[in-house]
Amino acid sequence: MKIARIETFLVPPRWLFCRIETDDGVVGWGEPVVEGRAEVVRAAVDVLAEHLIGEDPLRIQDHWQVLTKGGFYRGGPVLSSAVAGLDQALWDIAGKTYGAPVHALLGGPVRERVRVYAWVGGDEPTELAEQIAAQVEAGFTAVKMNGAGATSPIATAAETAAVVARVAAARDVLGPDRDVAVDFHGRFTAASARRVLTEIEPLHPLFVEEPVLPEQGHLLAGLVAASSVPLATGERLYSRGEFLPALTAGVAVVQPDLSHAGGISEVHRIASLADTYGAQLAPHCPLGPIALAASLQVAFATPNFLIQEQSRGIHYNKDADLLSYVADPEPFRFVDGHAHRGDTPGLGITVDEAAVRAADRSGHAWRNPVWRHADGSFAEW
Repeated sequence: MKIARIETFLVPPRWLFCRIETDDGVVGWGEPVVEGRAEVVRAAVDVLAEHLIGEDPLRIQDHWQVLTKGGFYRGGPVLSSAVAGLDQALWDIAGKTYGAPVHALLGGPVRERVRVYAWVGGDEPTELAEQIAAQVEAGFTAVKMNGAGATSPIATAAETAAVVARVAAARDVLGPDRDVAVDFHGRFTAASARRVLTEIEPLHPLFVEEPVLPEQGHLLAGLVAASSVPLATGERLYSRGEFLPALTAGVAVVQPDLSHAGGISEVHRIASLADTYGAQLAPHCPLGPIALAASLQVAFATPNFLIQEQSRGIHYNKDADLLSYVADPEPFRFVDGHAHRGDTPGLGITVDEAAVRAADRSGHAWRNPVWRHADGSFAEW
């Protein structure tokens, strides 16, 4: 069996899919994308595909080595995301070839269901209590929300109080038996994060995500020491080497993205690395169905898994949603806030290829907004 064809599809709202087909007709799907730079990743996939055409698709680890290390210049979000999508598709082919779900190929399941959380509100959420109540009614036991919009370099008293009020409003609806995670999105400086973490500590968030920018990972140890709030990071880290400093700093939760951090192969290794530090895995995934399917396969086979992000109803999804490109929604039917394990070979989903090809004809050019402070200077989004 040889790889015969590799295609990419730019599909709304902001995703990129790839399709690998073998010479005997086995098809695997992946989701290689950097949100806001999908076209650039598409070009990277085209270049990396040169290493795969004509090769045995089942040599996944060897392909991963070549794709990540075969160029003198390595890593970064674009190349790592291109590799991630190709890696997902190769695992999909392997599962279909062997007649087994990917989690079986990773050593077998360690759980029967995976806890997932729902997003509530946007960067400036309104009617937060009503939105959370709706998710509780839908059966979710955890939600995640942005902590703030654009934030001053040193958060004002009003900005700090607004974050606390949001988290308090969430806790009032959720009660003590459900969870709220708070995403700082790298919008806080370390000084502001330290102050806000102390203020929200009594509200017992599940974790606070990206308390500082990823390039300021050297400041994480101080934040870990400053508060008992579990800290999470990793959506903008792309390899075991980049996660190691965060783990040694004491973060409680790692959040690699299956479409950014080298795919199933590397995220499975990142999870094992995190386990040696007593840290939990909570994969980042505000993306499409293939990325989520890959994430769930890893979650079913990972002992130190905590919770899974998913994008159904997220505020980014305006022209399509999680179920727009799958023929069967059952793998993404969440019961009591959980996705249940299936035994469908490969990634466990059936991609609606006709819908994908039709969407690719219009494509998209999604870009994240550029924010500015009141004085006109750049603000982190």
